[in-house]
Amino acid sequence: MKKLREYFRNTSLTTKIRISYLLLVIPLVLLLIVSLYVMQRSSRKYSEMISSAALAGDFSLDFKKDFDYETYLLIVGNKTVDETPLIDMIDEADKVVDGLIPITSSGENLDRLKSVRKYLKNLRKYEKRIERNLSANAEYDANIEIWENDVQIVTGLIKEEIFQYIFHEIRDMQAEKAEMDRFYQNAMTWGFVALLILTVMIVFFSVYLPHSFTRPITDLVHVTDRISKGDLSARSDNDSNDEVGVLSKSMNQMIEKINELLSQITKEQIRIREAELELLQSQINPHFLYNTLDTIIWLAEGGDEKRVVDMVKSLSAFFRTSLSRGKDIITIREELVHAGSYLQIQQFRYQDILEYEIDVPADMEDLSIPKITIQPLIENALYHGIKNKRGGGKIVVSGKRNGDDIVISVSDNGIGMTPERLAEVMDGLNGTEPADNAIYGLYNVNERIKLKFGDRYGITLHSVYGSGSTCDILLPGSA
Repeated sequence: MKKLREYFRNTSLTTKIRISYLLLVIPLVLLLIVSLYVMQRSSRKYSEMISSAALAGDFSLDFKKDFDYETYLLIVGNKTVDETPLIDMIDEADKVVDGLIPITSSGENLDRLKSVRKYLKNLRKYEKRIERNLSANAEYDANIEIWENDVQIVTGLIKEEIFQYIFHEIRDMQAEKAEMDRFYQNAMTWGFVALLILTVMIVFFSVYLPHSFTRPITDLVHVTDRISKGDLSARSDNDSNDEVGVLSKSMNQMIEKINELLSQITKEQIRIREAELELLQSQINPHFLYNTLDTIIWLAEGGDEKRVVDMVKSLSAFFRTSLSRGKDIITIREELVHAGSYLQIQQFRYQDILEYEIDVPADMEDLSIPKITIQPLIENALYHGIKNKRGGGKIVVSGKRNGDDIVISVSDNGIGMTPERLAEVMDGLNGTEPADNAIYGLYNVNERIKLKFGDRYGITLHSVYGSGSTCDILLPGSA
């Protein structure tokens, strides 16, 4: 059964349809043939028995009376030898017997027919003897004796044998009818059983066969529907060798090729995007460097050597972290050193308005972060928050865990943003590219985080106008 199911599964759809037709038609044809055969056989046998009884009945009703009478007319001279039909009657009787023998199945009745044939042969002899006596113009008494003692006795025997033949044929006919009734009853019973089995087969095949055709196609439709919705992980598990199986394998290969191409395109897009972000970062650093060098020159001209030395040390530490031996991902500890160096430099420049605090738990310092992530947020807080507020301000860098993730926050008590401006900035961060030059740094940081860790990570802004702003960095909580 398993091999048959496997063969059926691997055949073509055309062959499956042909097999399904044959499985449904052949049982019906066989049942019809058997029914027709039984009906024809019974009808033929019954017809033969009726024919033999009818033919024998004609024989018995006419032969003895006619033959005795014709013989008497010949003896008394009312008919001549040429006019008498006796020989024709015997020939006709022989033909009847010859016709009965092939359609008689009973052995006893066959013996009776043989006896009738022998009696007919004797009648020929008696008829010849009577003709010889008549040709001699004598022997009237001898002919009457032949008629009374031989002819009438033999015709009587023939009549008796035919009666016996008819009786036994009718009896056999009744037995055959009873047997046919039993046969028809059994045939009806078995026919009903066969019809029931055939009905079950038809119901089974009408469910199983269409399902075997449509299930692979339905599965393929589900797979293509998932693919059309963007699920390129969908695969067809149809491994049959029919047309649907070949189509499924081809579609799986096509999806693999599409995934490979998408992977290549994604990698290319990431490389291009990273190059664009690196270019943007390279444009930001020189701007900061120019301002810092201007401050160092100003301090040197004022003779403040200690502060010049401190600024140069901070600047050196700042660019050492910026380079990071070409690494894109560094530890939070290294990133905080970079941010601290930047804050020290900016405090030299804005010491009258800037205070800062770095408060990140030690157990978070070994986790990973894209380099130059915190510094652009500090720069944004300084230039767009504190500098736009009268009096001094403070920037706080803090960290905390949030489930399996971590959040590093850069807060300031600067001027803050109106709800409209905050919505505008968030739209710019989530767009394809910022429309506002003021948020290039934030956009750069947000894009690099998403490229490295996925779209669920990135930065979020919270701000209240007149009170300050907080920029939260969501990062994975594992190293």
